[in-house]
Amino acid sequence: MRKKSLTVNLLTIALLLVIFVGPSIAEIITFGIYTSDKPTVMYQKFKPIIDYLQDRITQNGSNTTVKMKIFPSYGAAVDALVEGNVDFVRFGPASYILAKDRNENIRLLAMEHKKNEKRFYGVFIVSQNSSINSIKDLKGKSFAFGDKDSTIGRYLSQAELVEAGIRSADLTRYDYLGRHDKVALAVAVGNYDAGVVKENTFKKYAESKGLKKIAQFPNVTKPWVMRAGFDDNLFAILRQALLELKDKKTLKALKQDGFLVAEDSDYDFVRQGMRLSEEFGD
Repeated sequence: MRKKSLTVNLLTIALLLVIFVGPSIAEIITFGIYTSDKPTVMYQKFKPIIDYLQDRITQNGSNTTVKMKIFPSYGAAVDALVEGNVDFVRFGPASYILAKDRNENIRLLAMEHKKNEKRFYGVFIVSQNSSINSIKDLKGKSFAFGDKDSTIGRYLSQAELVEAGIRSADLTRYDYLGRHDKVALAVAVGNYDAGVVKENTFKKYAESKGLKKIAQFPNVTKPWVMRAGFDDNLFAILRQALLELKDKKTLKALKQDGFLVAEDSDYDFVRQGMRLSEEFGD
């Protein structure tokens, strides 16, 4: 009799769990970004897009929840994707290439675009009153780079320096400051003679901080990348959602017009720059 009562109680508990908890526990997937700007700025930029993706996932009948994780460095985010500790990320091209070299099974979701263009620019900057007017004038000067794994902040800018005949030994000193905004502000206050930032950062600080552009160079727009082994159905939902995203308010903080289909070959241009940058002699 006691055994029958115990069985009934267990069935009752199971029924209550289904009613009040649901038939399954909601899955959580993580979107990762690294701090190319202040963490608070990064969060504000990407929350509208994550909210949009969450809505699309829910509309497709999934109870999956999207969470955001901000990594303190480019390298930490690359490690997390390669090791499968984050589900999808927004990377710079160099970070994608480095991750792909370590785990060939990661997949491109999409790539950002501006007016259907897959290119944007990095900018060499100096203060407004500087006598430096070209890249060749940087010999014997101090220089601020971004992150050591940054496409603009290191690899492509060093490739441009090499093409201008400048190696590390030709600079009086140089440092990696980690973020584009830190580079802009360091050059503005005179801690360095020159530096390199992404185009949007230059536009943000040029007038208010007294910066001028001495040169620019092209880069490929940022890829959104999925970890290896991710569910194919959810991958397809996220990809389609990004490709269909047109809302200007959602995209405003990114300063982009939307997303395009991405192929690995889109980033061959950056691979070439990364190889050339090795001659800088860091």
